[in-house]
Amino acid sequence: MRAGSRVVIIGGGPGGYEAALVAAQLGARVCVVECQGMGGAAVLTDVVPSKTLIATAEWMTTSNDAAELGIRGGAEGTSVDMAAVNRRVLDLAGRQSHDIRARLEREGIRVVDGTGRLAGDLRSDGTRPVHVTTDDGEEELVAEIVLLATGAHPRVLPDAQPDGERILTWAQMYNLTELPEHLVVVGSGVTGAEFASAYNGLGVPVTLVSSRDRVLPGEDEDAAELIETVFRRRGMTVLSRSRAAAVHRTDTGVAVTLTDGRVIPASHCLLAVGGVPNTDGLGLEDVGVAVTERGHIRVDRVSRTTAVRVYAAGDCTGVLPLASVAAMQGRVAMWHALGDAVSPLDLDAVTANIFTAPEIATIGVTEREVQDGEVDAVVTQLPLARNPRAKMLGIREGFVKVMADRHSGAVIGGVVVAPRASELIFPLAVAVTQRITVDQLANVYTIYPSLSGSIAEAARTLHQTGR
Repeated sequence: MRAGSRVVIIGGGPGGYEAALVAAQLGARVCVVECQGMGGAAVLTDVVPSKTLIATAEWMTTSNDAAELGIRGGAEGTSVDMAAVNRRVLDLAGRQSHDIRARLEREGIRVVDGTGRLAGDLRSDGTRPVHVTTDDGEEELVAEIVLLATGAHPRVLPDAQPDGERILTWAQMYNLTELPEHLVVVGSGVTGAEFASAYNGLGVPVTLVSSRDRVLPGEDEDAAELIETVFRRRGMTVLSRSRAAAVHRTDTGVAVTLTDGRVIPASHCLLAVGGVPNTDGLGLEDVGVAVTERGHIRVDRVSRTTAVRVYAAGDCTGVLPLASVAAMQGRVAMWHALGDAVSPLDLDAVTANIFTAPEIATIGVTEREVQDGEVDAVVTQLPLARNPRAKMLGIREGFVKVMADRHSGAVIGGVVVAPRASELIFPLAVAVTQRITVDQLANVYTIYPSLSGSIAEAARTLHQTGR
């Protein structure tokens, strides 16, 4: 164990602050350099704010469906105060950032408000300099171990430059004080689908521009097809196989020009076309840290870069753009660097969730891998519509899908599409990571009635009778 080692972490997002806590626990002297605020973009402009906004939209969606349950609203119905919504969003994000900083400082971790960069290779004593720029000037930190956790920022299009008012990135959506009259969302990946779903739930007319045959092209096909069906049923316009060429301001809002010449007038446009790693200006080339063609830092499964005792975690590595993965990369880096027991990063065990309405949660092997013959497995899928608890709650759309190894019966993958799928996926995540068989999963008592009962039922359908 390398107790007393000097660790410098550049970036205070999930990869950075989780790494800092592990390093402090292992006895290192830790300094975190962050320019935006503790928690980074994940807490201040991305995950926390967007999911807070989505929680508000979820209440609106529920109230809109209340009539089916026999609940009648007043004559004026339900309205949205967008300024109040975004004040709450930003206040919650700020409080979460403050709590993270306070936790680090209680653990004896120094937090520096500034930007950092690698300023030289290893010295003869095994340390390397890290230069930090703050409002008060320059400071040189000395590190034996460096972790880069600088995240990413929204990608923009050459002819669609955000102005923070009408043409927006996901980080700028919380500037709005009024609901858009018509929102065009360019990009139908996870971020685009989540914002489109949220604003649709808030009662905004939404047009979703998707360059692929369907929304969420990288997700389970049945789940993506269901979500697109829900989007259309709720009045969203989905333009498949369409691509934005330009977005410009007009007297009344924006004009989104597609590559086929169509022009979509709207009040606002959200650009959700991916992210760009924050790796410029870190001094990577000076110390031998290799990057990919897209600028991501190359790392192995214990988060090592190509430079000695320089590690990296999170969106700047391009491994998997999830806060949970960033946090695990950061922990793994410190366990490895400081000589603790460590297992390499296992992406097969990652649970992921898309916060549309309904949500899509996934774990492990995909059905596409089974269909392509990459994995020898059996698959079952049960609709939630026949689940008694779902009927009580007025849930008509959603399903549970389970993949099991054909020979051992071990659960190796799962998909849940449902309200709160992010919670329902947990038993399947436990089953996948612990190699639980479908019979073992099926024999666990579930509450009747409950949505989780469908998970046990799906497992029972995969019981091998020997016939």
